[in-house]
Amino acid sequence: MRRPRPLADLSVARQILLLQVGVVVVLVAAAIALTAYDARRDVREHATDRAVAVAEAVADSPTVRTAVASPDPTAVLQPYAEQVRVDTDTDFVVVMGLDRTRYTHPNPDNIGKPFVGDLGGAPDGEVFTQEATGTLGPSVRAVVPVRDGDRVVALVSVGITVSDIDRQLRRDVVVILLCAGAVLAVGLVGAGLVSRRLRRMTHGMGEREIARMYEYYSAVLHAVREGLLLLGPDGRVELVNDEARRLLGLPDDVIGRQVGDLGLAPGLVAAALGRTAESDDLYLAGDRMLVVSTAPARWEGRAVGSVVSLRDHTELRSVTGELDLVRRLTESLRSQNHEAANRLHTVVSLIEMGRPEEAVDFATEELQVAQLLADRVVGAVDDPVLAALLLGKSAEAAERGIDLAITGSVTDTGDLPRRDLVTVLGNLVDNALDAVTDAEERRVTVHLERDDRVLTIDVQDSGAGLDDEAAARVLQRGWTTKAAPGEGRGLGLALVVQVARRHHGEVTVGRSALGGARFTVVLHHEHHEEPA
Repeated sequence: MRRPRPLADLSVARQILLLQVGVVVVLVAAAIALTAYDARRDVREHATDRAVAVAEAVADSPTVRTAVASPDPTAVLQPYAEQVRVDTDTDFVVVMGLDRTRYTHPNPDNIGKPFVGDLGGAPDGEVFTQEATGTLGPSVRAVVPVRDGDRVVALVSVGITVSDIDRQLRRDVVVILLCAGAVLAVGLVGAGLVSRRLRRMTHGMGEREIARMYEYYSAVLHAVREGLLLLGPDGRVELVNDEARRLLGLPDDVIGRQVGDLGLAPGLVAAALGRTAESDDLYLAGDRMLVVSTAPARWEGRAVGSVVSLRDHTELRSVTGELDLVRRLTESLRSQNHEAANRLHTVVSLIEMGRPEEAVDFATEELQVAQLLADRVVGAVDDPVLAALLLGKSAEAAERGIDLAITGSVTDTGDLPRRDLVTVLGNLVDNALDAVTDAEERRVTVHLERDDRVLTIDVQDSGAGLDDEAAARVLQRGWTTKAAPGEGRGLGLALVVQVARRHHGEVTVGRSALGGARFTVVLHHEHHEEPA
């Protein structure tokens, strides 16, 4: 024989249904009992009041006062009493003398016999009521005095048998039971509807399953190293783990708030609210570079929200950016090496052709050009790393037919890390070179300036420039790598903004004097005193 399942193993919907059914049944049963008791009391009170009213009416009748004083009261009173009994739907109307002798009775055989039951204070002029057993069985009766002036001359007793009262009570109880049945049916239907909805909401799981699922899911969400953000269909935050709070700087009251009201990057918000899955998109959130993946969450074919996972790639992207810069510098040096090999081959060929003078002139001219470029760069930048970077960019610009001009002077970069300067200057120059690739006039200017505690890097180009909308959005937090052409340059500017924030500086975008875009970066640093 299979043992019944424990209550805790039943689904929450089933438990709620059983509890609701039990509560409804208990309440209906209690209501029936109380209503039946109240109906029983009301029926008896109503019967007593009716008996008193009929008895008083008979006692006040002149016919009764006259008849009790006659030699044969029964001759007049018996038909009268029976007519009253029938008209008032009572069970007996008895007129008696003060010695209890009955003048009337529904059963004529009892006329002349003594009245059975208490009279109370009726012989003294009071109205007396009681429930007693007489010749007709248990009844509710009233005894009322018949007065002739101030003198009591007879008594009138009117009664209603308990069996009649119970018949009336049964009719009332039937009505009560019908009403209770209707209430019980409505209650059961309501409980069933609530249980059905609850079963859909809890997916038919029991309390132990729900508790275990909550405990496991909560432990997993807070243990994983990735940030997780769960959003509802309306874009409200339903769940967030500790790592997501840290990466996005979310407040404590984030649960239930709209994701668009949390001050996050617009691109990140758009990705989180997207209706299609996106994998490993890069966004800038504050000073962090995040790899973001989003996927719509579905249950039984319907959308229930979206899941956003976050990974911190700040350091990795910074190193990757520097690696890209080094790779470009290496390519520039390789290109210079190739050009140098071509020039050396030209000089050797001229010598082999017996034209040493032309070989010397050609070599001297190339040396002067290279030295002039090196002197110009070294004169502007005393730092060897930045100088090498600018030399490489100058060579790259020359190969691409772009006029790269370097102005200003920076002899001390203070405590600014070289890696940050390479990131800023390399990305800005690369963007400028790319911007003028298809321009009729290909010009780029780099201006470097340093005062007491501020280093300013200003890069201008003669490209197409940025319209007002693009200029307002190009440095926007969360600028995605999937930006449309002409609206952004991937992560380069994001890294530049990141460096500027780290050094309490700023990046501004404007229109250059050359007709294209202008990017100005201001970095704050500590000044190094020159030795005496």
